[in-house]
Amino acid sequence: MRFTILQKYDKQLGGLFFILSILFIILAITNISFFDWAYERHQNQLSWYIRPLFIIPFCYFAYKRSWAGIMGTMFMVFTSMFWFPKPVEVSHQVLEFLEMEKEYLTGDWTLLKVLITLLIPASLSALAVAFWKRSLLLGMAVMVFIALAKISWSVAFGGESGKSVLVPAMVGLVICIILIFIGFKKMEKSRNNNG
Repeated sequence: MRFTILQKYDKQLGGLFFILSILFIILAITNISFFDWAYERHQNQLSWYIRPLFIIPFCYFAYKRSWAGIMGTMFMVFTSMFWFPKPVEVSHQVLEFLEMEKEYLTGDWTLLKVLITLLIPASLSALAVAFWKRSLLLGMAVMVFIALAKISWSVAFGGESGKSVLVPAMVGLVICIILIFIGFKKMEKSRNNNG
């Protein structure tokens, strides 16, 4: 019964999470105190390891064609950067990379920077479409592209410090591919048995 109600209001809930995500982004770019507070907590590398794992529910909800699930997952991704406490010790490489990332976000926005940044929603949209259309192969290809693009961007703009994302990105990619592959096969088998 409860799931039916959620399905009935799926698009409205999806819209709500979309608006909350936009408000979060506006808060982060207009309130320097909040931005700095969040970035202090983002120094905790647990957030670096957890963020790629959100690909799993994202793909699940795309497969289930749930706007609320997709948008809710994106809202969780945005907020996950400050879920963990500020670490007591932070490696120099992590601090250097995050400082570059902060400067990138708060610096001048050139056309090239806008185009590079638009790859994020474009690739996530492609990932959602792949699983919405239930194409495992295309979905896996998009996941690999996202991981490689993140690593490439990090190294291109962060130099040596950008290599600090390599392990979290690759661990996340491997875990996501394995679990999504298993889950996809089970859901397809169930769907074929019921359909």
